[in-house]
Amino acid sequence: MYSGFDDPGRWVLPAVLAEQAARTPDARWIETTTGERTSFADANADVERAAGFFASLGVAPGDHVAVMLPSGLDLMRAWLGLGRLGAVAVLLNPELTGAFLRHPLTDCGAALAVVDAALLPAFAEAAQDVPTIGRVLVVGAAASDTSGAVPRPGLQTLAWDAWRTAPPHAGPMPRAQDIACVMYTSGTSGPAKGVLMPHAHCFLYGRGAIDSLALTADDVYYIVLPLFHANGLLMQLGATLIAGCAAVVRPRFSASAWLDDIRRHGATLTNCLGALAAFVVGTPPTPHDRDHRLRVVKNGPNLPEHEAVFRERFGVPDVTSGFGMTEVNIPVWGRLGESTPGAAGRVYDRFFEVVIADPETDRPVAPGELGEILVRPKVPFGFMAGYHGRPQQTVEAWRNLWFHTGDAGTMTADGVLTFVDRIKDCIRRRGENLSATEIEAAFATLAGVVEVAAYAVPSDIRGGEDEVMLAMVPAPGASPTPQDVAAHAERSLPRFARPRYVSLVDALPKTATGKVQRAVLRKRGADGAWDLERATRAAPAPTAR
Repeated sequence: MYSGFDDPGRWVLPAVLAEQAARTPDARWIETTTGERTSFADANADVERAAGFFASLGVAPGDHVAVMLPSGLDLMRAWLGLGRLGAVAVLLNPELTGAFLRHPLTDCGAALAVVDAALLPAFAEAAQDVPTIGRVLVVGAAASDTSGAVPRPGLQTLAWDAWRTAPPHAGPMPRAQDIACVMYTSGTSGPAKGVLMPHAHCFLYGRGAIDSLALTADDVYYIVLPLFHANGLLMQLGATLIAGCAAVVRPRFSASAWLDDIRRHGATLTNCLGALAAFVVGTPPTPHDRDHRLRVVKNGPNLPEHEAVFRERFGVPDVTSGFGMTEVNIPVWGRLGESTPGAAGRVYDRFFEVVIADPETDRPVAPGELGEILVRPKVPFGFMAGYHGRPQQTVEAWRNLWFHTGDAGTMTADGVLTFVDRIKDCIRRRGENLSATEIEAAFATLAGVVEVAAYAVPSDIRGGEDEVMLAMVPAPGASPTPQDVAAHAERSLPRFARPRYVSLVDALPKTATGKVQRAVLRKRGADGAWDLERATRAAPAPTAR
């Protein structure tokens, strides 16, 4: 374990890597399912050279550098290399294109970018209207092979591989309070905001995982979530760095490869986010389902039916959850040995305060009542430093000295917190406040349905509040009927929570981190959907859209 584990002034991940390289130089750190492999010593040497390379290009401490790479060793080198130098890695989703990519490029103010060769055409198109970006380091191909993909005059391409011959950086380590990276929120309402993340904040994600999941040097963390996101990069990969254990990285999640990877690499822990657990649970059972070393699966959210499958079919001893945001770290963790299906867990009260409050008055509500989840840190710089370039929105989020998550939740008298929904995604129907996620959970067991999203659409009765609508993704070859849905709703939900409208869709719109964009669905309205109150047995299936 890192010697500065209990010293917040030393919570700097590049310093952790240097110590692990000196302590266990030959120990495996990262192995990817595509064949890459590095030890702590090799990773540290690569990071020192990458930092030296960035310095030779004129990058200085505090400068922003855009990084747009798939999960792998080059992303690690760029991220920690910039951190070692004291510069700021702006971590971008490799799947962004067009205006969705142009916005963070414009907002972050970076003059240099590190981009995978396969992503260069999309990057170059978005960067045409971003004059601040002057140079691009191309990963995976010589710069001379990619110059044709850069149509804007003055945008220079350089070969990333030049880092290999750069002199190692020998300057001082950054401080715990310095900004390590910028991650852009999903932007479900309005443009995505850049979250300024100090080094201590980045470290605390991994520290929380170690405390919650009891990581040791003997563990192997199987990581399928993307490394541009805090869950994969900090909560998982960062935790392995601090604990001195191995990480196995799959660049792109595969449900069919999940168990084989876990068995082959001896994985002991893994995280599932959003629909990933459903995809794993939906794989056909095999005789080898319990033939593995997996001791913990961390789900977000942790639906009761998913926990049951991981425990009973796969024989995983612990299935836990948590609650967090890019802005606030992970202030709520599940506990080993305590099963709380459907709940997030308990407050990580050594480092955070959490209350459930009335979203209008900020006054705490009674145990078990629904309110907004408010958070604040107990340790300096273990939280975001603000939204980049958005002081007004930073202040608004911190009303009354509590960070307002915008999430609705409940907390029991004995301290178990349950995330219910985004406040704006709650549905008001027939005098009741409904949770979209609870309605979705009720349909998780409906045969022939892969995914479902619940959301509000306007009632056709003036003053009639909302109607509940479902968007369903059917399984291949399946064709659920209005009668199937209505019968399941009658069995599973109280009358006031039953959906009125249902639409079959090819896929649900999602953010980069896998969150369903209910705002997009709401804009589509109920045109062409089944009206379960009026449907007849001969009602035609709506066209997937």
